[in-house]
Amino acid sequence: MSKYRYAKGRIAESLQFISEEMQEFEKEYSTKNWQDYQKDKKLQKLMDRTVENILTALIEVSGALLAEEGITGENYSETLKKAAEFFDFTDAEQEDLSKLAIQRNRLAHRYLNFRWQAIKMYKQQTNLLERFLTAVLEREKINVQGL
Repeated sequence: MSKYRYAKGRIAESLQFISEEMQEFEKEYSTKNWQDYQKDKKLQKLMDRTVENILTALIEVSGALLAEEGITGENYSETLKKAAEFFDFTDAEQEDLSKLAIQRNRLAHRYLNFRWQAIKMYKQQTNLLERFLTAVLEREKINVQGL
């Protein structure tokens, strides 16, 4: 199987995963505040892991998309920024998406003082993430129809 087809499959699979994780976050955790988060260690782990999963898959989707287009990114932040640029997002939106890579790293590496900040930033950028994922999905539909 060619590398291109593998990447396409990974994009579709990852989009589905992200969608499911975002729905879970919205249903289970979106109304939780700092006090809820602070007092419940199990809730912390669940929220941290859900957002980390979303952001990791977002980076994977962005990397696969860029690979298909022959574009490279030096790191996770640059990968998200270049993927947003590919879809003509504004400079500010590109920066906001690229900052999510930092938040992913904070969760993945368990930077204790910054975990809630990562959750909060994710919550603030949900609409931007949804717009980005919609753009990727529309691109995938066009690619599938073009085959």
